[in-house]
Amino acid sequence: MTETIAAHLDTITQYAPIWGFLLIFIFMTIESSFIPFPSEVVMIPAGFLAFKHQLTTGNPWMDSAIAVLVGVSGSLAGAYINYYLALKLGRTFLHRYGKYFFLKEETLDRAEEIFREYGELATFVCRLLPAIRQLISIPAGLARMNLKSFTFYTGLGAGIWVLILTAIGGYFGHLTQDMTYVQMIEQGKAIIARNYGWILLGLVLFVAAYLYVHHKVMKRKNA
Repeated sequence: MTETIAAHLDTITQYAPIWGFLLIFIFMTIESSFIPFPSEVVMIPAGFLAFKHQLTTGNPWMDSAIAVLVGVSGSLAGAYINYYLALKLGRTFLHRYGKYFFLKEETLDRAEEIFREYGELATFVCRLLPAIRQLISIPAGLARMNLKSFTFYTGLGAGIWVLILTAIGGYFGHLTQDMTYVQMIEQGKAIIARNYGWILLGLVLFVAAYLYVHHKVMKRKNA
């Protein structure tokens, strides 16, 4: 799918100076919902175009910052779709009919298992993990997770991911003039794969800090 979409980016990016941010929002909303859509084909080209002065303002740093904000907003919009669909439709409906909407039963079971084990923290951590990134919003809706907490942890995780992809695109924008979108996305994915250990290390440190602070707060409350 990634290669198919990337092959059409030359046509889509012709509209980037006027409609670029709207397109980022729409595609990231789709990516963050239950519809399978790779975020790499959205945010890496967005960073690239920003540093080629081909987005709305022509200022690479401003365009990159706006692209990140819009990308996170789209991610939250897609996550809200999953959250409220799960909240309204319920577990039985999703497990019975989800397969018709790209939601395999075993994937839903795995998302629920992770959420039951790690709770609200899972909505942050899973935004940085492949395959489960979008679907963790569904068990959050089924569990009626507090919406403010859901928004905070989802936005935090999505923000880090969007920032990483945009930065990779910006790096390519500085690096070269001659690169197809397919090459850009494939090389961007390779960079992420080579450095994924650092992302995981950051997640481990964050979780450890979270658990430590949570333990301290609970200890004070009990005292």
